[in-house]
Amino acid sequence: MNSSPNPLTQQVSVVLPTLNRLHLLRRALYSVQAQTLPPLETIVIDDGSTDRSHESLATEFPTVQWIRQSNHGVSHARNQGIKQAKGEWIALLDSDDTWHPSKLEEQNQFLQQNLGLLFCHTDEAWMRRGKSVSHPAYLNKSNQDIFLKSLARCIICPSSVVIHQKIFEKIGFFDEELPVCEDYDLWLRLVLQYEIGYLDRKLVTKHGGHSDQLSTTYWGMDRFRVQSLQKLLDNPNLKSSLIPLIFQTLIQKLDILNKGFSKRDKQLEAKEFNQLKQFYSHQLAKHTKTLVPS
Repeated sequence: MNSSPNPLTQQVSVVLPTLNRLHLLRRALYSVQAQTLPPLETIVIDDGSTDRSHESLATEFPTVQWIRQSNHGVSHARNQGIKQAKGEWIALLDSDDTWHPSKLEEQNQFLQQNLGLLFCHTDEAWMRRGKSVSHPAYLNKSNQDIFLKSLARCIICPSSVVIHQKIFEKIGFFDEELPVCEDYDLWLRLVLQYEIGYLDRKLVTKHGGHSDQLSTTYWGMDRFRVQSLQKLLDNPNLKSSLIPLIFQTLIQKLDILNKGFSKRDKQLEAKEFNQLKQFYSHQLAKHTKTLVPS
């Protein structure tokens, strides 16, 4: 009996959180509407918008389901959409991104050719203020050393992802305590347990340069990555061989935070980051010593 999940056809729910992004949301929804493989449903989670997004777009996109809530952040919004979704598969889309028309169809074909995969992401194109920009050199999305690369920074673009509901049942949802880096946190938990399917095609366009990007709203984002890494050390699925890599990453990020906060004359916070850095340096030395045979 084949226990592999069904392909995406008529099984994928699009989950799209938004907050005061009327000017961008319309473009994102049109990119969903243009899919050569239409999704089962599209769910927009309006996280407390005051720009009349729902009133302005509900008639224009009559098949879209709207969940309207007070402002709780992007993680809570995504989680609400995922929990309400009827599809076996979830396709995430951020309101400032767009999909290539064949995005879902190509991922469906990829998953049919790789039965058993529960996760697939793609490459993306970048636009900044209407102009194409190149990827930074470090953004290598291949599966080689995917855990190590994911420790350093967020390699997987949320808007490129299709993910089976079974994964959320197993590893949980986006961490609602994190105002940013929630995707970094979830992908680390995911790559610990699941094989990653990567389709090397630019099927998503990320549109940057606008003032309300979360990445420009929070300074010192490594603070939140440190929280994720500390939590990861308690993950029961973490192999002992990976612990030194996490310690090393923590030491690097805490050093960056210490120097950054010092430059901004936030000496109390800088001191705390330096103390944590020393703690994990000591933990790394202890852990390495136990691995060396006497």
